[in-house]
Amino acid sequence: MKIEISGHHVEITEGIKESITNKLAKVSKHYPTLMTIESTITVEPHQQKLEVTTLYEGEKVTVHAADKQLYVAIAKVAKKLQAALAHRKGVLSAKFHSKFVVPQTDMYQAAP
Repeated sequence: MKIEISGHHVEITEGIKESITNKLAKVSKHYPTLMTIESTITVEPHQQKLEVTTLYEGEKVTVHAADKQLYVAIAKVAKKLQAALAHRKGVLSAKFHSKFVVPQTDMYQAAP
């Protein structure tokens, strides 16, 4: 899996790369079909924002997290990505398991 990290008003250090890679590697173990994950870090006064985007089973999945500390935001976005991918996986599996509907016949209807 390829993880692309970019920054807006921030320099991407080895510590940041390692932290993001470690957190998102756990997600990739559960979803091996993920090919790339794009993450963007934005630093504003008193706020660290992180946006992660990936393509899962033909659908774009994007999650956002923000916190005063960057490493807390990284942990939050990893947890949100895990939940969003689980939701998408549930939607896909629900399409395969449609409920059985009993057809109505004349025998079950009340006689006039």
